[in-house]
Formats: sequence, C-alpha cells, structure tokens
Amino acid sequence: MNKKNHAPAKKAAVDKQIGDIPSGLGDDAGNAGVVQTQFATLAEPPNFLKLEGGGELGPITLAYETYGTLSTQRDNAVLVCHALSGDAHVAGWHSPDDGRPGWWDMLIGPGKALDTDKYFVIGTNVIGGCSGSTGPSSLDPATGMPYGTRFPMITVSDMVNAQALLLDHLGIERLLAGIGGSMGGMQILEWAVAHPQRIHTAVLLATAARQPTQAIAFNEVARQAIMADPNWRGGDYYAGAAPARGLALARMIGHITYLSDEAMKAKFGRRLQDIHDYSFSFSADFEVESYLRHQGLAFTDRFDANTYLYISRAIDYFDVTRGRGSLVETLKDVTTRFLVMAFSSDWLHPPYQLKEIASALRATHKHVSYYEVESSFGHDAFLLEREKMEGVIAAFLASGART
Repeated sequence: MNKKNHAPAKKAAVDKQIGDIPSGLGDDAGNAGVVQTQFATLAEPPNFLKLEGGGELGPITLAYETYGTLSTQRDNAVLVCHALSGDAHVAGWHSPDDGRPGWWDMLIGPGKALDTDKYFVIGTNVIGGCSGSTGPSSLDPATGMPYGTRFPMITVSDMVNAQALLLDHLGIERLLAGIGGSMGGMQILEWAVAHPQRIHTAVLLATAARQPTQAIAFNEVARQAIMADPNWRGGDYYAGAAPARGLALARMIGHITYLSDEAMKAKFGRRLQDIHDYSFSFSADFEVESYLRHQGLAFTDRFDANTYLYISRAIDYFDVTRGRGSLVETLKDVTTRFLVMAFSSDWLHPPYQLKEIASALRATHKHVSYYEVESSFGHDAFLLEREKMEGVIAAFLASGART
C-alpha cells in the first residue's frame, strides 16, 4: 500500500545514467512516497495457469506494488509493465533511507504523467521473474527445490494472462490504461489484442509487434554466454556459485544494444580510464570498457541467470500476429485507444517498427496517435527522456479518462 503521507524528506536530484535502470530525475524523485511490495498467490489448483507452450503452472506468486488510490468505481487503474530486467518497484522508495527510487519514478507520482492523485498505478514483476514472482529460482512445490531449467517455458502471452489473474484478485475488471516500453510495450500490445474489453487506452514505447531478427541474435549470444559459464551447470546452480561471469557478459551485450552511437561518443568517446597511454594488455584501457564491466558485475547482484534465459526467450518468441493472421487482421477487433511512441536513435526497436503498429491500427480505423521523440539516448530513451515524454503521455491519459 502506498503511504503518501509518510514520504521521506526530499533527497538530492539524481543524475541521468545512460544504459542502466534509471534513477528518478529532479527534486521530485520519490514523491510517490514509501511503498511496500505485495504478493498475490494465483492460479491455485485446480485453476492452473495454462501456458502457451503447453502444460500449466500453479500456484503462482506475482509481486506487485500500487500507488495512489483505487476509485470507488474501480475505473482509474493504470498497469505499468516492465522490460527485460525490470521489476514491480516502479516508483517511490522502499524505505525513508532508500538510496534509489523505482525504475520509472520520473513519470509516476503526484503531478507527474502518471499522476497518483488521479490514477491507481500498478507495477508487477512478470511471471518468470526473479524479484518476487514465480520463476526458475522459485521452489518447485513438487520437489521443494528451485525449478532451475525444469521451469516451463513462458511467453509474453503467459505474462499477460498472469497479470489478468492479478487484476481479478484486485477486483479490477478493466484498466483505464496500460503502459510499457520494450518488453513492457509487447505486454501492453498483447493485452489489447487478447483482452480487448479489459484495457481502454494503451501507451507503447520503444517496442515492436514482433521481436526483430537482429534482437533475437543479440539475445542468443547473451544466452550462450550464460550457458557457457561452468557454474551454470545446466541451470542447477542454486546450491553453489552462480554463473556470474556469464550473466555479466550477457548484460554487457545487452547494454550495447540499449545505447546509441551518439550516446556512446558523448559519454565515453575514446577516453582512457585512469591511464595516460595504452597498457598494451587486455585490461580495461577505455572508459567504455570499464563501464560495461562495472554494469555487468553490478547486474549479477540483483538478477538471476536462469531468469535472463527465460525472459529473453519469451521476448524472442513474441509475435503478436502468431496464429492470428496479418498485423491488420490481428488488430481488427481491438477496441483500445493507442499512443505509440518511438525514439529517433533507438536501433534495437527503430521508429519504423512503431510506425508499423500505428499504420496497421490506422488501417483498421482505430484511434491511434504516433509520436517520435528526438533523442540521442538510443533504446534507453524511454527510461530517461522525462521532459520530452511527460506532457504527451499525461495529455493522452487525460483524454482517455474523458472518453
């Protein structure tokens, strides 16, 4: 539950960080207050969650956080879906002395785009995750041991169906809005197609209707890095050392795709790290090398290697048209209003992939607005460009609330 009246004292503004789950921006960081992660047990036998790849799973736990107050009509709920490495902690602080607010704090809180004085904002960790939701690091009730790679393969559709169970648990029949970037945008698009009567408006950022080939290729290299680590041991590493080197390398690969050439030049250039000339060795001579190594190692402290395998695979499997025909045919029965937002320097999900979604929606005479943000931050722009996104998103959500 959000405790708005017990927000910590204002903390110093937090600088933008390229290529990392972002901190809050500005003096209003954390103004959503102190929040506690909650846990819902869902899909209890015999009502298992049926999986797209076959089989079923249950019971499952979903970690979630809420901000603001649910209206008496239960018509102001906004679901925020995270990308590959995100979690349920999207805004505010976990304690008064917390050093970092939630990963999208810049847009969530009183007076922000997702205004918690108006909206009841829900953040949830996806099924397959490692931040409180059931995933490969969870205990298998049949064995009492971590699932490891015995955990079933999951898809974006499975993530969405699990979220639908959470909404049922919360007594929310229909979302006022769903919003997400990257894999989060894939989830929201799937929501609009699979559950058209349960989502009124959708905001898609830096995403695609299907995972593109180049992105699949990068994900495969990252997975191979994890599985090549001797400590991976086929996924059964929980009683011993984790495959940290492999996971760190996977994260380094991912970071490269999240940045742009312009951002890399601006932040690092060819500057050397704490030396005046080349070391003529394989040490981290360049600032960019040191940065990637640091980010890779830091990631291993908070993320599970098997979860990286499962979630990256779910992203690769995503194709909203699978079994539904063309994209136009897939979207013909959608009733949701859309804001589709692209970022000029994003080469993981370039603007043409967002334009494809917008064009297909227009072809079926749906309500859709397309907006392209000029940014040098690359794919990470949706996590950083508060000033360029906030007004557009706030206006769209307000217009959706009036219709």
